[in-house]
Amino acid sequence: MWKDIIYVGIGGGIGSIFRFIVSRVIIRFVNQEWIFTGTLTVNITGCFLIGLLSGWMLSHQPENQLFRLLFIVGFCGGYTTFSTFAFENLRLLETNQRGLFTLYTSLGVALGLIAVWGGMKLTM
Repeated sequence: MWKDIIYVGIGGGIGSIFRFIVSRVIIRFVNQEWIFTGTLTVNITGCFLIGLLSGWMLSHQPENQLFRLLFIVGFCGGYTTFSTFAFENLRLLETNQRGLFTLYTSLGVALGLIAVWGGMKLTM
């Protein structure tokens, strides 16, 4: 059990660092008024990555729990950020930006599903 926790922790820590870096880079290169572009980018690339890794694992290493814990549960879990997505959507609602809320929520969910599906299709 402790070994599993350590693998998830290592992967999650590295994923969190990558999330921070990617979010900052994206925000620098995009209009600052679309502050959630960093979160959207991280979540969509994370969805693609989890699809890619899950598809590869199911096809090539279905019993490899170390891979699953370190990369899928740990790294992807630390890299993506549903809580920030939910918080940013709540802020949009609180500031009466309903159109932007609808756009952000729709893009996040639809592109996330497409990204997971696409990642899995590439590896299966």
